[in-house]
Amino acid sequence: MRVVVKIGGAALDDANLRHGCAAAVAALADDHQVAVVHGGGIELTRVLAQLGKKSEFVNGLRVTDSETRDVALMVLAGAVNKRLVAELAGIGHPGVGLCGGDGTAFMARKKNSLGGDLGFVGEVSSVNVRWMEAIWNFGAIPVISSLALGCDGQYYNVNADQVAMACAVALQAHALIFLTDVQGVKDASGEVIRWLPAKQIATLAKDAVIAGGMLPKLAACEEALRRGVGRVRIMPAIEAGLLSQFYLSKIDVGTEVTVA
Repeated sequence: MRVVVKIGGAALDDANLRHGCAAAVAALADDHQVAVVHGGGIELTRVLAQLGKKSEFVNGLRVTDSETRDVALMVLAGAVNKRLVAELAGIGHPGVGLCGGDGTAFMARKKNSLGGDLGFVGEVSSVNVRWMEAIWNFGAIPVISSLALGCDGQYYNVNADQVAMACAVALQAHALIFLTDVQGVKDASGEVIRWLPAKQIATLAKDAVIAGGMLPKLAACEEALRRGVGRVRIMPAIEAGLLSQFYLSKIDVGTEVTVA
């Protein structure tokens, strides 16, 4: 079975959560082909603030000028990526870090937005899966940061949820799992929606029940299902230990997005 696991939010920023996610991924990789995609927005925002740059977001996407993009390369493809690789190595399961420019694994085009020019923000235009497959063949786990290379030779900051979706689609994954710092998608009363039909996402967004970073996440879930990924679930990182049970049994944590 092929599984793509996206790790984001506090799961990357908190040492205990990060270790728990890495341990769960390593356990899953004992029996399946697993690729990890990660964000790192919390640390990126923190480093930008230390450099005197204010972060601005439009519909959950970070506005990225050239300086912000260069810092993103340093933080996402550097510190955050290598920290995850180190966690896996410490558990005894080798990881190999990749960003989109490595082997042109992920190519991007500039993303257009109704909210204005986002700068060096891209969307994945193609995925070269041979690098992930080669890493699997050597018994390791691909660990992918959310940056891709444009045809213009420039790096683009890509929303990590969208990278995870594109990766899962290209790999024809059986499952795409988002480990995050929220309990799941919540309804208007604040209760977690355990099973969310994809057709309801547009209504939740229109009614402002979902907003911010949940918008691109659910867009990624919907597109993954539409393009053939078997199952998609948003899970709290604190419950990462249940990862290996996700595809084989019904688990009552997070939100599973369904086709109907």
